Amino acid sequence: MFRFNLVVLLLLSNMVLGDYPRSILFVGNSYFYYNDSMHNHVEELMKESFRDANIVTKSSTIGGSRLHNHDIDHLLVPENLQRNEQVDMVIMQGGSGEVLNESSRKKFIKTAVEYSLKARKKGVIPALFMTHAYMENDYRFEPNLIQKIEQTYFQAGAESGALVIPVGSAYERAYAKNNQIKLHHPDGTHPGMLGTYLGACVIFAFITNKSPVGLSYNYLDRVSKEDRLFLQQIAWEVYLEYN
Repeated sequence: MFRFNLVVLLLLSNMVLGDYPRSILFVGNSYFYYNDSMHNHVEELMKESFRDANIVTKSSTIGGSRLHNHDIDHLLVPENLQRNEQVDMVIMQGGSGEVLNESSRKKFIKTAVEYSLKARKKGVIPALFMTHAYMENDYRFEPNLIQKIEQTYFQAGAESGALVIPVGSAYERAYAKNNQIKLHHPDGTHPGMLGTYLGACVIFAFITNKSPVGLSYNYLDRVSKEDRLFLQQIAWEVYLEYN
């Protein structure tokens, strides 16, 4: 498994200590837009933590898409996001099926390298959102799929210089500690509400270098106190594992 704390330091070197990205673009598919969209939850966590009303997130998603389906050149033009200024960071998510065979893995890694280079040329920090594995009721399920996912995303991060946000690894840790928790949607592939909340906490930790433990945001009481604290702690444990 690749370690990437040095890459993280290099990527965030243009920010002063204690700083954080104030504008973030999310690029992905339904894994992002389920449950009122990942970007909204990350924004709420960050606004609570930093007490900064100027934090803004944007999201561009295509159902069923793979990373190469997105026109990154178009998305990196501020006017196309109804903005006057460039975003600070872009968080890119590949299609869940991109890890399943060698050819699609190579395509994903190549795209991650290409898109990360384009982002950096625009002054945007690139990051990769690691997807989670399927449940057994999804036809694409295979045992230990997380190993392919982690290998693919960490290799993509190493070759592209992008920050890897290991949400898939956090799912595994959460299930290992509490096999009764419901992170997946009943379809076995998409995130359920708790899965989205966990993903938002992992993103928060990795892009701010701060612990989400203790934040009160619970999406209109849809996340119980017990689940909120458990998932926040899982996110921070995963952050510490890689930093």
